[in-house]
Amino acid sequence: MLPREKLDLILRRHAEISDRLATGPDSATFVALSRELSELDDVVAAIRAYRGETQEIAGIESLLEDPRLDAEMRGLAESERAEARVRLAALEQELRVALLPKDAADEKSAILEIRAGTGGDEAALFAGDLFRMYQRYAEAHGWRVEVLSASDGALGGFKEIIAEIEGRGVFARLKFESGVHRVQRVPDTETQGRVHTSAATVAVLPEAQDVDIDINEADLKIDTMRAQGAGGQHVNKTESAIRITHLPTNTIVFVQDERSQHKNRARAMALLRARLYDTQRQKLDAERAADRRAQVGSGDRSERIRTYNFPQGRVTDHRINLTLYKLDKVMTGEALDEIIDALITEHQANLLASEK
Repeated sequence: MLPREKLDLILRRHAEISDRLATGPDSATFVALSRELSELDDVVAAIRAYRGETQEIAGIESLLEDPRLDAEMRGLAESERAEARVRLAALEQELRVALLPKDAADEKSAILEIRAGTGGDEAALFAGDLFRMYQRYAEAHGWRVEVLSASDGALGGFKEIIAEIEGRGVFARLKFESGVHRVQRVPDTETQGRVHTSAATVAVLPEAQDVDIDINEADLKIDTMRAQGAGGQHVNKTESAIRITHLPTNTIVFVQDERSQHKNRARAMALLRARLYDTQRQKLDAERAADRRAQVGSGDRSERIRTYNFPQGRVTDHRINLTLYKLDKVMTGEALDEIIDALITEHQANLLASEK
């Protein structure tokens, strides 16, 4: 059984926030309360559905206790009770999941970083394929993708590409994508038809706002320079490229894609904020490592998390031993949700198990 007191407390808090919002609080309070209300809405809906089904079963139980009930009606009531108990079990599981501690960053937009790993030019091409996969996936979900920085590969693709993916719940969907992605295929440059193995690393960082992390201007070393390389030829005559070093952590970001130094600085600060926020989150996670080590997507980006095998048309996620023979649909983003949903389900199952 679920703790009645905890459910009552959530319902009371939901009602209190609704009443408070109706009084027209100041803008900052309104935003904070609206956010909390939004976070509670799904839980409250799950509580009400669960309690509604519980009351339904109680009504049937009361009916069955009536000695005047004829055999036909009794049989119908018993059948209905059995079906209601199945529904109640499903609703209880949904409610348990809804009550799990939420990752504060889940609703945020995200910074996506993809870098070519082992494999030279083929790794850069694969990094480009991964970026297009996430780009199409984002477009299908109605999210906006903006490239912050890119370094082209010699034969195409990217040595490195960093992009902002803006939308509600982006980080919740993509956070388990961090890690080493491996590809097995015959490169276009391979004349003997041999399968090569290459890799690219993916990092997904929750986008941080000013309220999430405080950056002291005195801790920053900001350098301006002329943009160089692919994507920067048009600004070579002016010092529009920006490199920001966060001195306490020696975190360095570099942005040159825009003609405007002001825009490049804004992008660089957003990227720096995301990286520092991610570092802060990982530090907190490490402090709670005892119950988080078993979680899917531990944050260890050195581990190989997924293999894309082109000759066999399959994708395997090694963390949950999931293999899909629909590589083409995964690479277009169409079937990526099947992998992400499975990872989220496994993650929730591990959290539920740790609470018992």
